Amino acid sequence: MILSVENVSLAFGGVRALQEVSFDVQEHEVRAIIGPNGAGKSSMLNVLNGVYHPQTGKIRFRGEEFTDMESHRAAAMGIARTFQNIALFKGMTVLDNIMTGRNLKMRCSFLHQALWLGPAKREELEHRRAVEEIIDFLEIQHIRKTPVGRLPYGLQKRVELGRALAAEPKLLLLDEPMAGMNLEEKQDMCRFILDVNEQFGTTIVLIEHDMGVVMDISNRVVVLDYGRKIADGTPEEVRNNQRVIDAYLGVAH
Repeated sequence: MILSVENVSLAFGGVRALQEVSFDVQEHEVRAIIGPNGAGKSSMLNVLNGVYHPQTGKIRFRGEEFTDMESHRAAAMGIARTFQNIALFKGMTVLDNIMTGRNLKMRCSFLHQALWLGPAKREELEHRRAVEEIIDFLEIQHIRKTPVGRLPYGLQKRVELGRALAAEPKLLLLDEPMAGMNLEEKQDMCRFILDVNEQFGTTIVLIEHDMGVVMDISNRVVVLDYGRKIADGTPEEVRNNQRVIDAYLGVAH
């Protein structure tokens, strides 16, 4: 087990975003978090990578236990994240955007980097090689020098995935990686997510509204509704769970 979430609760004033939610993530699996709008899915990812600090509960990541996580520590420990709304540097090229994902791996001092002295030069060349491999993997060689702001939405999503991969994460959190994509773009993104999981051995937790995608690529699914966990199991078990059906149809409310 790479991640364990135990009785996590998160509230903003009188609004309870998460209520005693518990689940685990096994090494190398694709774990989906689903639920209607406002279910607490993005709040849970924000807890996992230290953006939000829960009032109660524990998180265990790779054997270390936390009552809450700090963002910088999450990144240093190997947790990377993409966002529901694309968070790229629009004026920078694809290559430079993905290079920013290597920041935590850079060891040379600012002075060495500014003057591009021997160690800094060698280090940057190593990081550029790693980034070029990611660019090849994501099949975006033809846009590597293009400013991200000029790219269509689907390719920007792919670049954001590349930046997260540049950090060489042990756990990759994907917040609606296919939102706003057409069918062809979704098929490409599904393929890349599965390849990341299989070829790199990266454990993936994703939020996704497209149930066809969730059922096709997930090993297990946890379902949230109004901040509570209402189901947890294989895609088939979740698909046939009456509480899940009621939540999505609005019957329970």
